[in-house]
Amino acid sequence: MKIIFPKNSEFITELNKKLINFGINEKDLDLAYNSIKKVWASKYNERIFLSKQKISIKFSEIKISILVQKIIPAEYAFVIHTKNPINNNSNEIFAEIVNGMGETLVGAYEGQSFSFINNKINKEKKIKSFQNKSIKLENKGFIFRSDSNMEDIENFSGAGLFDSVPLNEDKIENMFYNNDKIFNDVEFRNNLINKISEIGKNIELLYNNQPQDIEGVYSNGEFYVVQTRPQV
Repeated sequence: MKIIFPKNSEFITELNKKLINFGINEKDLDLAYNSIKKVWASKYNERIFLSKQKISIKFSEIKISILVQKIIPAEYAFVIHTKNPINNNSNEIFAEIVNGMGETLVGAYEGQSFSFINNKINKEKKIKSFQNKSIKLENKGFIFRSDSNMEDIENFSGAGLFDSVPLNEDKIENMFYNNDKIFNDVEFRNNLINKISEIGKNIELLYNNQPQDIEGVYSNGEFYVVQTRPQV
């Protein structure tokens, strides 16, 4: 599908201004347009088609906006479920961590993540698995993502249906875990587990104890939450 932006229009002038003010170089505007179009066109991918069948809505009812976000150069990416999705225990946090960007966690990449369970009441921690993903992804700059009404439908998880497209291609690095801090540094690993658990509990509390599905990254000693949504 080819989508053409109108040339020399007020829309393009305003869009250029917004993108440049946000930090995208003028020479990269064509790359930005291509990324926007790819995210929008993912409305017609197989995941969307099958999911819309499940909830009986038409393509014309699917509304989508494109978010432009700065990429945090992640050392680790994590996803937190503040209610354990394995046994539906609301007293347990279940979290997963991967090296690099979170696409290897939420996408169909072979291997498993580092995962743990942390009990909110007695603070008992259980490591469920160590990561063995064969690659990690690195990037910096900007990423284009969807914000659609399919993510707000009750009892339906629309997250991950649309494509997310970085301005520049991801750098792929083969993983060797012999020097990884999660494996070799117990203090660092425990601190990571405790901080991520604390983030999960605080965000759930912020949303009136409604279970949350949270995405975040760890970079240069700091933790960043990039997204949270009700857990379904």
